[in-house]
Amino acid sequence: MWKMIACLTLPFILVVLFTRVTYNHYIGTLLTVALLIVSYYKGYSNTWGVTFLDLASLIAGFLYARRMREKAETS
Repeated sequence: MWKMIACLTLPFILVVLFTRVTYNHYIGTLLTVALLIVSYYKGYSNTWGVTFLDLASLIAGFLYARRMREKAETS
């Protein structure tokens, strides 16, 4: 249960955090994908459900970070 909650929140938060630090949502997403690949390689993801939830959270984070950047550029 805790693993599923972490899968839904952590990639989203990481994308937003990295976007705020690097000022680029593509780089923020790329850094998060790199961390996810390393975690898959180390064996922290055992099921396809965890991978799917990570991917869904990553996409949601990317979309939110993109909207956040667009708002910052217009104001």
